[in-house]
Amino acid sequence: MRLTQQANYSVRILMYCAAKKDEFAKVSEIAQVYAISEYHLFKILPILVSNGFITTHRGRNGGLKLAMEPSEITLGQIIRAAEENFHLADCFDEGSYDCPLLSMCDFNQALNDALESFLKALDKYTLADLTAREGDMRNLLNISEAASA
Repeated sequence: MRLTQQANYSVRILMYCAAKKDEFAKVSEIAQVYAISEYHLFKILPILVSNGFITTHRGRNGGLKLAMEPSEITLGQIIRAAEENFHLADCFDEGSYDCPLLSMCDFNQALNDALESFLKALDKYTLADLTAREGDMRNLLNISEAASA
């Protein structure tokens, strides 16, 4: 299984916002640090806002900020919100696959079980866990201490 860019970028955006703490993060900063286009980031923001992960504030001093504590956001929640579907095989798409085994196939059930285990494993990790080495993260993300003071 491979996560989409959307899921990957969603996690990165939230990690950056967590590292910024109570400061607003600018889309341009995030794009520059991760070498991601602002266009891609703007496509992902509605997902993060509608799922309650971030809030946005317009204006010169605005930007993005976490809407809840990093310890309250699990990696599983982020991935569920960001992934458009979890169809691991063609038979997950109803009506688009004509397999004679579909009505009694245990392969589909095995994949469902694996997916459930995968998501449960991600639920064990919070955004706080991913950003625990705060000083190192701020340094690697070029977030200056002066900005946080």
